[in-house]
Amino acid sequence: MLGLTLFMWLALWAVFKRPAWFHWLLLPAFLAVPMEAYLHFHYKQGISPHHLGIIMETSPQETLEFLGNSLWLALAALAAVMAWWWLCWRAAWRTTDLDWSGKSRWIFLAILAAVSCTWLYQGKHGGQSVAVARPFGSGNAQVSKVEAGKAGAATFLGSWSNSLRFPSLPAWAKVSFELDTLGETRPFGLALLAHDFWRERQYLAELARKSKRFTFGAHQPLQDQVPQVVVMVIGESSRYDRWSLNGYGRETNPLLKKEANLVSLSNVVTAVSATRLSVPVLVSRKRATQSLHAGFSEKSFLSAFREAGFKTFWLSNQMSFGRFDTPVSVFAQEADVTQFLNLGGFIDNSSYDEVLLAPLRKAIADPARKKLIVLHTLGNHWNYSHRYPKEFDKWQPSLFGVENPAYTDAKLKPELNNSYDNSIMYTDWFLAQVIADLKESGTVAAMMYVSDHGQTLYDGSCKLAFHGHNTQYEFHVPAVVWYSELYRVTHPRKVRLLHRNRHARLATENVFHSLLDLADIRYGTEQLEWSFLNRQFREHKRYVDSYGWTDYDNARIKGDCREVIAKDKPLPQTR
Repeated sequence: MLGLTLFMWLALWAVFKRPAWFHWLLLPAFLAVPMEAYLHFHYKQGISPHHLGIIMETSPQETLEFLGNSLWLALAALAAVMAWWWLCWRAAWRTTDLDWSGKSRWIFLAILAAVSCTWLYQGKHGGQSVAVARPFGSGNAQVSKVEAGKAGAATFLGSWSNSLRFPSLPAWAKVSFELDTLGETRPFGLALLAHDFWRERQYLAELARKSKRFTFGAHQPLQDQVPQVVVMVIGESSRYDRWSLNGYGRETNPLLKKEANLVSLSNVVTAVSATRLSVPVLVSRKRATQSLHAGFSEKSFLSAFREAGFKTFWLSNQMSFGRFDTPVSVFAQEADVTQFLNLGGFIDNSSYDEVLLAPLRKAIADPARKKLIVLHTLGNHWNYSHRYPKEFDKWQPSLFGVENPAYTDAKLKPELNNSYDNSIMYTDWFLAQVIADLKESGTVAAMMYVSDHGQTLYDGSCKLAFHGHNTQYEFHVPAVVWYSELYRVTHPRKVRLLHRNRHARLATENVFHSLLDLADIRYGTEQLEWSFLNRQFREHKRYVDSYGWTDYDNARIKGDCREVIAKDKPLPQTR
């Protein structure tokens, strides 16, 4: 990385000759210094496209609320940086000692041209020598050699050479270059991050354009004057059998068990154990067997609620931009108010889910008579010990305080499992706070919680952990519904049907239909047989991503990993 940084500085110097002539290009990098320092100090990471997205989505009022008493410190830091930039420019302008003249400059420019042409050529015709890894969202996505070659060179060389055949470069002549390394350099990596951000914005805009004209024609038949609040909590990486509400031996739900109007749904499965694929199924009418397809032509329940007169909020402690996040943030942008509050990411230190409580209370207090509030939590995502504060570190030994545990080390199984259970207990506390706020509102209120997928945790002799596998632990997810006393009086039939269907075979595909039915929202193309709060409800086949689309209820469970294996031939998958 240091070598690449030096090479880039020399390239910039050689092209412009005088530092004073390219100093203007460094202004964005100077302005980014305070934010970089803040992120490194609190989260041990630098700026990402996600952080640029937060800046774009944040209003000046929200910025002032975030800074609070630190406003003057931030202004002072900005003034210091600007003074630093101006003094550097003045010094560079007043001297010609730093001008790069002579033969050495032309020699370096020739080397730069040769290296650039070689890299572009090998990307188009010779195969990229190094897979390009780019940081997005919750992990790094490895791009194939073909994809890397296309991304690095196709745009520059054009399509005119597609029909021609050129020889591959010999191994000794290939340029070893990784874009992710460039992304880590400063200040040059900031340009790459800005490009990633622009690309994600374009992708969001394209998906929004495709569904712009779509409407549900949704409405509420009874325009009751009593205020209404519906809260949808999207959980993350939570496992059904680790909730004491569902029979787990440890008391991981000490607060929720006290709620009289809370119903735990015992048999809910998710189709895919990946957030970016499972959440779209949860919030829209996208079927499980379409979950591997990018994008969706319809909007989410947010738009249906808006059509029915609800003010909608999407409050997230997850990421907003990146390969692993964009399919979710597409739907988030449908809300009247969208806030992403996680500056830290997934694996690194980040905000606890309680960061959502203040915006939740502000949303409940909003003068709008009807409100839908979506809380997208970080829940129980690895690193589990980063998901809860010290007072919830009940089961020991845990990974609390361990900065970078070897998460693939099965020897850490006790610590890993204890930390996971502690994070479940914190989720219990968080949901109890949400319910308490809804009770205090005195409205016709209801809350639904569903996790996007579960976790495998070195169970028994199983050598697997985390998610992305095809185990029952990851497909079977916890889900609960809570309702206020005023809701029970207003919708007694829905409450009865909720209790009746609490053990029914359900999937995250049922959430869209049931949430709208929960609010008594009607629309022309509704499918009430998918709502577990409706007398027309019928159980459906539940497909999960396991060696093809496997019928979950016609599968055998194999070994300690509880792998879901189809008894018949699975349906083929397309992407």
